[in-house]
Amino acid sequence: MNLLFLSFVGLLLLGMEVGFAMIVAAWLGLEFKAGPAVDAIMLPTSMLGGISLYALVQIPLFILAGEVMNRGGITRRLVEVSSAWIGQRRGSLGHVGILSNLMLSGISGSAVADAVATGKALIPEMRAKGYGAGYSGAVIASGALLGPIIPPSIPMVVYAQIANVSVAKMFLAGVLPGLLLAAGFLVICSLIGKRRGLPREPAMNWRAKGKVTVRAVWALLMPIIILVGIRMGLMTDTEIAAIAVIYALLVGFFVYRTMKLRDLPAILMSAGRSSAVILFLLAAAAPFSWLVAESQISEHLVEMIRQITDNPHLILLIINVLLLLVGLVLEPLPAMVIFLPALLPLAAELGIDPIHFGAVVVVNLMIGLLHPPIGLLLFVVCSIDRLPFMAVAREVLPFLAWSIMVLVLIIFFPPLTVWLGLGL
Repeated sequence: MNLLFLSFVGLLLLGMEVGFAMIVAAWLGLEFKAGPAVDAIMLPTSMLGGISLYALVQIPLFILAGEVMNRGGITRRLVEVSSAWIGQRRGSLGHVGILSNLMLSGISGSAVADAVATGKALIPEMRAKGYGAGYSGAVIASGALLGPIIPPSIPMVVYAQIANVSVAKMFLAGVLPGLLLAAGFLVICSLIGKRRGLPREPAMNWRAKGKVTVRAVWALLMPIIILVGIRMGLMTDTEIAAIAVIYALLVGFFVYRTMKLRDLPAILMSAGRSSAVILFLLAAAAPFSWLVAESQISEHLVEMIRQITDNPHLILLIINVLLLLVGLVLEPLPAMVIFLPALLPLAAELGIDPIHFGAVVVVNLMIGLLHPPIGLLLFVVCSIDRLPFMAVAREVLPFLAWSIMVLVLIIFFPPLTVWLGLGL
């Protein structure tokens, strides 16, 4: 087991990609495993078994739906309707950035996709109107954090498969935490807007607001369809993902008419690349996770933590501190596939609800997208308009602080994550 983790960390330090590092470390772990020998054929067999699951069809489908909606002009309409309704507040483009990302998160489920889509539309305009490069990037990065928390959510699907729990319940577990995050972000934008005297957008009358909203109604219906379908049990998780793709294609081709047949190859290629990265990571994690389970590391972890405390809330806090530290150096999906096999048995032994635990883990690891030095969303928004990284990192601190406060709140108040899923 020491060889497994030492080789994995060593390969990461040498610059190897996480998926390949897990495969090589797992191969070394198999070759030098104590006890009965394990045939090396177990490595590719385990990798194929790790992704030979019908439920994983949701991942490429939701990614494809998000790509189609983003390419079909949906983002622009969401930005327009957000600006129409809250554009008269001081520093209103900050509010528009958060609200647009909130609505977009109910479509794509990808933080990076949302950050690029809304960032390209808003960051240049925010900078031109005096919002500052750092603040402009921080608002978009913070808003995009909502993408993997509000359903549909790729990390929630991944957690559900690793933990063998309901994807629908995991989706619903993210709704209230996501809305809490968004509400706090809007308050932060209001306070900063007033303190810095940021500009307002021109006022719009009710008739103009109505026209903008009507134009965006097809975009606004997507998250409603997904949530109603999940909560009412009208469709399975995979059926909802397929319907999201069909709906997105119909809206793009026949309602907004912003897509042409010649756009499909590029959309499919982009969705395919994103899906391949996630599925390869899950495949690489399968033998690695098996070796972690074989080493009985979860039993050792339980014993070590029990020596500190047996209070489930304190144990959750300890786990979250660990995951926040992990988020400093690892992106969320690799962190999930590496650490969940050890943490899930610990949570089960302590009687922690797996849906509650999953929501806490996902929110925790998504926070890692915002804080340096790895903070993927910070790098994404900086690349959109050549923003200075340190300026964005400083401005994101209030949003990061609120995110951690929401995390603590859902740790100590589980109904925020499990209430919507009751009865499913």
